[in-house]
Amino acid sequence: MSADPELLALGELSLHGRLVAASNGTYQGSVSLAGDTATVVYKPVEGERPLWDFPDGTLAQREFAAYVVSEALGWSIVPPTLLRDGPLGEGMVQLWIDEAELGAGETELVDIVPQGRVPDGWVGVLDALDGRHNPVTLVHADTDALRRMAVFDAVVNNADRKGGHVLNPGDGRVFGVDHGVTFNADDKLRTVLWGWAGEPIPADVLDDVRRLADQLAGGLGQQLCELVTAVELTATRERCSTLLKSGTFPYPSEDWPAIPWPAF
Repeated sequence: MSADPELLALGELSLHGRLVAASNGTYQGSVSLAGDTATVVYKPVEGERPLWDFPDGTLAQREFAAYVVSEALGWSIVPPTLLRDGPLGEGMVQLWIDEAELGAGETELVDIVPQGRVPDGWVGVLDALDGRHNPVTLVHADTDALRRMAVFDAVVNNADRKGGHVLNPGDGRVFGVDHGVTFNADDKLRTVLWGWAGEPIPADVLDDVRRLADQLAGGLGQQLCELVTAVELTATRERCSTLLKSGTFPYPSEDWPAIPWPAF
């Protein structure tokens, strides 16, 4: 899954086609350099739709900022990502993650199950009715990797953690994608990963958040100020402080929809 940063940054970027399900201009392509090739996602700035609540900078910058924070935490949740020029102008280029094929009896890391049938090793998030009015439960796996992702989303204030944005390559790692609506100064956290709300955050995860907070006060903060606003950077530091003081996974806000729609 790894790719040489030089390949992503300097490789010739060719487009294979547009991902039509995406709300903004999103393309699958490949980068090639000196005989090496990697598949990537390319989101040109010109393909972004204006958003009233994210008026500053670009969504591509926010995607890259999310990667920077993921790496600073040491969690590698976001696939290798950078900003660079491409066939349709400057945009975000991110390494493509191939998901593992599910075997018999296996399920996605975020799923819908019949109500009352939450599998062992999973946690329920929300009871609802499906399109046929059958009672169902939104669930996700109870894993350390998803716990870190839930904390990461709280730090970057992710407004769009859908189930389809949680990728499982089948090697024990879990990746999150589509971070264009992050870092807002207002509480915008919308996610399918609410299963641990109010529970203690593991000590080692809090240690990583503490180190991140220290970095945000120095060079990392200076780097992020080139990608998000100073007010948004301050809000990010405050979110870290809140997590460290409470030591618990956050609860949904009463002033904002807790789960993105659609959830997948």
